[in-house]
Amino acid sequence: MISKQETFNLSPYMALYDLIIPKDNMLRQINELVDFSFILDELKSKYCLDNGRNAIPPIRMFKYLLLKVIHDLSDADLVERSKYDMSFKYFLEMAPEDDVIDSSSLTKFRRLRLQDVNLIDLLIQKTVEIALEKGLLLSKMVIVDATHTKARYNQKSPKEFLQEKSKNVRKAVYQLDENMVGKFPEKPTSNEVTEELDYCRQVVEVVETQSKVAQIPAVKEKLNVLKEVIDDYENQLSYSNDPDARVGHKSADSAFFGFKTHIAMSDERIITAAVVTTGEKSDGHYLQELVEKSKEAGMEIETVIGDAAYSAKDNLQYAKSKELQLISKLNSVITNGSGQRKIEFDYNKDAGMFVCPAGHLAIRKALSKNKNKNKNPKMAFYFDIEKCKVCQMREGCYKDEAKSKTYNVTIKSIEHEEQAAFQETDAFKQLAKNRYKIEAKNSELKNPHGYKTAISAGLFGMQIQGATTIFAVNLKRILKLLNEKV
Repeated sequence: MISKQETFNLSPYMALYDLIIPKDNMLRQINELVDFSFILDELKSKYCLDNGRNAIPPIRMFKYLLLKVIHDLSDADLVERSKYDMSFKYFLEMAPEDDVIDSSSLTKFRRLRLQDVNLIDLLIQKTVEIALEKGLLLSKMVIVDATHTKARYNQKSPKEFLQEKSKNVRKAVYQLDENMVGKFPEKPTSNEVTEELDYCRQVVEVVETQSKVAQIPAVKEKLNVLKEVIDDYENQLSYSNDPDARVGHKSADSAFFGFKTHIAMSDERIITAAVVTTGEKSDGHYLQELVEKSKEAGMEIETVIGDAAYSAKDNLQYAKSKELQLISKLNSVITNGSGQRKIEFDYNKDAGMFVCPAGHLAIRKALSKNKNKNKNPKMAFYFDIEKCKVCQMREGCYKDEAKSKTYNVTIKSIEHEEQAAFQETDAFKQLAKNRYKIEAKNSELKNPHGYKTAISAGLFGMQIQGATTIFAVNLKRILKLLNEKV
């Protein structure tokens, strides 16, 4: 249960924080900037108020998750650092002598307390609210884009993935302690995943009990990853074939297996809305949702900037109905098709091809001949029928024994003609120069904060990672803008 009353820390050592945590420390600044009581208000219904033993305060548990993405740490390494890093304990509102949590508590918190909580909207709205209160959001413009995150377990079999992680541990141990050669158990020879899982547990036990280097960071980090994988497998039951991850295409020749985060960002580089999806989803479909979420968060919007993926006809119509300037360079083949299709295909602007609902990319394209010269020309996209023949979604899409599978789109519509004229204006060209800012933001999410790879399996885990990472990045940006104003 959680206490109904706020508790006060009466430790005689609290004054240490004033001596060792400088005023410009980022964690101190975040604590002073944000009233985290909104987390308690959101999560208190997930706890019992009058039965059972006292739970770890929800705000503290959330702050652990925030520290995890700020410093890109595994659960075990996060808890270990929290034992001795006084800035962590200060941020967590603990006394210097307090014990930290067990890392398994973080797993339970994510799975039990954050279910059915729209965390990503909640956290983004909070940062936008703070930015508005501080007078930092003055622009009426958002930039939209999507960034991809690889699934934690890629497209490997469970056995292959477990083998890879246990091998990383053994290799790290051998490099530092040659005496460990021959001390690990024999590798399983069957294809049973349960045997590989048992072997991984034995590797952990051997390293922790027989090796002299178990506490050296180079070994400990890989050991902690292996432990998390074992725990994730036991709770997820199947992980390397992530049930939610999908194949997305970065170009005609390169693909990834994972998820996408669709983002709207203000001109001040504060993220105002985000939607986390599986990897095959088209960027352009989420423009309207991102704009509406940004408005709900408190943004006034007059201009939307995006790449060619956002110039679909329905987005042009939406922008016109909402009196928005849509700065999205037209791609001649991004339309809604003929309007007679029952099954919707997505256009992948990076590959320059359409993707079917099953996630398969077209293999070539060609102009279709049109006998009626008064009608707009069409582009035909051809798909690999060998894949279509065995596709689970072929019903209503592919006819048995058909010699080809194509998807045809009209090249130009009235809306596109209007946009084509607009994109030649100086105003369009000047505003379009701002799009680079969101590319830098995507890089910031991925590199310092570990958003290149999912930290857990499934869309739910990805949504939590996205929510906490964006929250951290937004807070850092707000602090920077405030410091620039001083």
